[in-house]
Amino acid sequence: MSAPLSPGFVNGEVSFWYRSLGLPVPGDPLDGDREADVAIVGAGYTGLWTAYYLKKAQPSLRVVVLEKEFAGFGASGRNGGWLTGALAGSPERYAETHGPEAARRLQRAMFATIDEVIRVADEEGIDADIVKGGLFNVARGPAQAARLREELAGQREWGWTEDDVRLLSPGEMDSRLRVAGAVSATWSPHCARIQPAKLARGLAEAVRNLGVEIYERTAVTEISRGRAVTERGTVTAPYVLRCTEGFTATIPGHHRDWLPMNSSMIVTEPLPESVWASIGWENRELLGDMAHYYMYAQRTADDRIAFGGRGKPYLYGSRIDDRGHTHGWTVDALWELLTSFFPAAGSSRVAHAWSGVLGVPRDWCSTVRVDHATGLGWAGGYTGHGVTTTNLAGRTLCDLVLGRETELTGLPWVDRRVRAWEPEPLRWLGVHSMYRLYRLADARESRGMARTSSLARIADLITGH
Repeated sequence: MSAPLSPGFVNGEVSFWYRSLGLPVPGDPLDGDREADVAIVGAGYTGLWTAYYLKKAQPSLRVVVLEKEFAGFGASGRNGGWLTGALAGSPERYAETHGPEAARRLQRAMFATIDEVIRVADEEGIDADIVKGGLFNVARGPAQAARLREELAGQREWGWTEDDVRLLSPGEMDSRLRVAGAVSATWSPHCARIQPAKLARGLAEAVRNLGVEIYERTAVTEISRGRAVTERGTVTAPYVLRCTEGFTATIPGHHRDWLPMNSSMIVTEPLPESVWASIGWENRELLGDMAHYYMYAQRTADDRIAFGGRGKPYLYGSRIDDRGHTHGWTVDALWELLTSFFPAAGSSRVAHAWSGVLGVPRDWCSTVRVDHATGLGWAGGYTGHGVTTTNLAGRTLCDLVLGRETELTGLPWVDRRVRAWEPEPLRWLGVHSMYRLYRLADARESRGMARTSSLARIADLITGH
């Protein structure tokens, strides 16, 4: 099915979120050498949150942020707008190294971080269209329903109560959001909708108001002990923090640290009241599903459906299409899936399509670290849960740089060691095999399978997902 495109359809150009605001004019670049107490590479959410908390904790600190494009150019301005408490990595893997209670502390910290982001946005006057409506996960078919029950049972084992997540009856689900083909669903309050670019723009302004120097159009070519090198000058600092997430593979020496995974989105034209009457969605909850090749969606502040999925997941050699252009077949596939969820939306058209990259570690678990011997630090590998995790990372990096022993610095993702991804062509073959198998598994399950397809289990084994 070819997606119907609106007359003003835009492909790429960063994201719809920025299109609705207008692309920012990048600020001044670095104009020579600088000295700082902390140099931060990357002005996405991680870098901005880290700068924010450092200046709040010690206003006298000289904090410099270096950004290749403009603040919020990467995933921070392109994501699905999920401020979610979902853990960036499985609790079992954190428990393997630190025990189950440490994994539970990390999960509780993620839940609390949602409210921390909302608190700061309110305090700083950042209007990011935030609505804490929670998250629906729907199952469409017997196999997905079985996985939903398994997931819920696992969450109960890890201490999630009825207040954290609960199974909805079909009638309760339909009274709030009507998804075609849904046979069961859960709802969790631990999620809020945001407009990603508004949060990034507002946070950058708040950081500048605190006295942080943000130099845009300044590409960092080398990160080493005590310095961040650019073609426009070198910033020297006792601490240099790498906050580059999905773009980490472009930095010399870090090509295989985190795999840059592509994720794509489309957004409809504003939908009329007649369509919303058939869909519901009055509380602006976030929406996900239990497919292997999963989707994510929100109802925007101006009454569109923003709908995402993996698209073409990985480019050979960890290359990045950084302007967000999306392949036509991906647009068509996302439209077909959107209208299968919401047939009434088929009367609309696609207004914008875009893509971005997220960082995926080899074990699919996020990490944060500061090496006091070298002054080098980093955070990332959020596997698609970065809107919330970046705030937790920023607060943790702040505490680590300042030498504080806090609850955050004792969480099990701190100093986690992860092996590098395989060299090419193994990386490309592994990722594309995984997603090919996931697509085939979803197709098989859609024909009525009662259990998870064995193809999906093989895919998990290939990449350790």
